Amino acid sequence: MNRLDTKTRTAVISALVEGCSIRSTVRLTGVSAPTVLKLLVEAGAVAARFQDRMFRNLTCRRIQVDELWAFIGAKQKNVTPAIRAKNPDAGDIWLWIAIDAETKIVPSWMLGGRDASVASQFLYDLRQRLANRVQLTSDGHKAYLEGVDYAFGGMNVDYAMLVKIYGSERAGEARYSPAECIGCKSKAIHGRPDPEHISTSFAERQNLSVRMGLRRYTRLTNAFSRKLTNHVAAVALY
Repeated sequence: MNRLDTKTRTAVISALVEGCSIRSTVRLTGVSAPTVLKLLVEAGAVAARFQDRMFRNLTCRRIQVDELWAFIGAKQKNVTPAIRAKNPDAGDIWLWIAIDAETKIVPSWMLGGRDASVASQFLYDLRQRLANRVQLTSDGHKAYLEGVDYAFGGMNVDYAMLVKIYGSERAGEARYSPAECIGCKSKAIHGRPDPEHISTSFAERQNLSVRMGLRRYTRLTNAFSRKLTNHVAAVALY
């Protein structure tokens, strides 16, 4: 990879950012798959360091948070002892994302499980990047309750949950489509959140952007990550 010129490196990274898979990037650029992966890891590390350094003392006012599912190597239900022995990171992985409802920047993201421990780490990292009190909205995932208490101590935050109410499953579509959302219920948890801005719409739209622009998160895809290192780099670069 050290022999690649700047133009070729740019072409590889551009293809990855546009949502191309590793193999399609190989076909488009003529660069070998191992070299593409190596460049991905290096570029992802640079992107992560840049974001960590620059996204500090942010004056965001309204933050929305959500999480997306993916998997490494195999879905959790399909991980056998043999697969686990070869790949300790195999199984489900969740991408936690925060988005500023006004500027659309992503001040913090984290990869891990979907439990309260990871939620606490994620929200604590978010809190360290903020310069002022914010209004925070999440869905009804209970892990956020403990996470907000840990990160904010119930203070210096106006936090609300937006819980969606779903109807019965759609006939013939249950496998691929969620049940129809027939309403939402908001609940103030801490502080005095403005009811007009209790929303997760921007977070959900960000989820769609991730699925469109990051091949590993496309629904019903075979472009999943086989190594955690590559997955982390791809998310950081995106």
